[in-house]
Amino acid sequence: MAHWRWGDWPEPMRSRHSQRRRHRPKGTPRCQIGPMRHVRCLTGGMNPVQHVAELGQSIWLDYLDHGFIASGELERMIRDDSLAGATSNPTIFQKSIASSSDYDALVRGADARSSSATILEDIEVREVALACDAFRPLFERTRGDDGFVSIEVSPAVARDTTASIAEARRLWTRVARPNVMVKIPGTQEGLAAIEACLTEGININVTLLFSVERYVEVAEAHLRALERRRAAGLEREPVSSVASFFVSRVDSKVDARLDEIARAGGAEAVRARALRALSGIANCELAYAAYERILASPRWDKLRALGARPQRLLWASTSTKDASLDPLYYAEALVAPGTIDTMTPETFRTYLAQGNPVAKLGRGERQARGVLRELEHLGIHFGQITAELEDEGIKKFATSFDEALRTIERKRSGARRPSLGAT
Repeated sequence: MAHWRWGDWPEPMRSRHSQRRRHRPKGTPRCQIGPMRHVRCLTGGMNPVQHVAELGQSIWLDYLDHGFIASGELERMIRDDSLAGATSNPTIFQKSIASSSDYDALVRGADARSSSATILEDIEVREVALACDAFRPLFERTRGDDGFVSIEVSPAVARDTTASIAEARRLWTRVARPNVMVKIPGTQEGLAAIEACLTEGININVTLLFSVERYVEVAEAHLRALERRRAAGLEREPVSSVASFFVSRVDSKVDARLDEIARAGGAEAVRARALRALSGIANCELAYAAYERILASPRWDKLRALGARPQRLLWASTSTKDASLDPLYYAEALVAPGTIDTMTPETFRTYLAQGNPVAKLGRGERQARGVLRELEHLGIHFGQITAELEDEGIKKFATSFDEALRTIERKRSGARRPSLGAT
């Protein structure tokens, strides 16, 4: 077996060893969006988000909150910072509902017959619709390339094809905006739901993708849906889709196993340490290579000639979870034309202030395959890792969904409880 060499990997992989770590400016909230005005880089007077857009990548925000929208901060970021889209999920809404009083009136004013799940969906639909309206001018200006906001089906239906289709239809109808995307997990059961919804003209964000093999299956579902639309004479009504490929969670799981090997010592310890924080980006290299092959295929050429839009790759979970890594480690390594990076508020602020975008992805397929071979040599089976991550991702969102329901119920109970002075 050929031994993978550190020097074979492109520069972004080694940047954490040579660059000074970035730190949050003193006083910057850890998990909040705040004003970030008049930020510029040296390239043509553009800020880094504008610069990366020139390189063909869009930056979306993995965050939604009523105060953030109602204050006008979202519109300001679209206007001043070139923010190009937003995504949401059960964890984001659970945190917002639990930490803010902005939702109390809606919760406490709900019909007594409404379930907590219905109220949660009402909240999600309201916020996503408002965000869609804020992004609508960008959506129209880019002719549907950007300006999307995502809303996710319940985690409870992630393994149920029929229920996923029904819920996606309902959310699509309720939000009723051309720039909404419905998120469906890219599970085996989700593939048919994704194809059916795209065929109907529902914009789909395929989420929780961890393996290249599953991504290719998702891309096939997208192509089949476009071909079915062409056969039905609907090709002049473009439908949009993104495939959300998760990054840092891969490293978190792989690196934990590498650390076990390193702690055990022996001949493999050095090898294990050298592979830390490489798996996530290697996985993205292979996914991007597959994406480029799809766009170079005669099959896609026929669809593109009819006005079809490509299913863009979206990098999710790009904030670093390892404190030893530069905060922009993933964001700067994953710049590539035709892709999207969804950033947390904190990562977006750091990128806006300190980002140095250079198109780096797409040059390391051979090295990426070498990383996966090295993991196999150490007894770390990547297919097993990605399958575990899919299950864990669904469970994590299910836990957040259930906690959001409990938070809503607590707020409703507080509204029904008589005050201490009542008689």
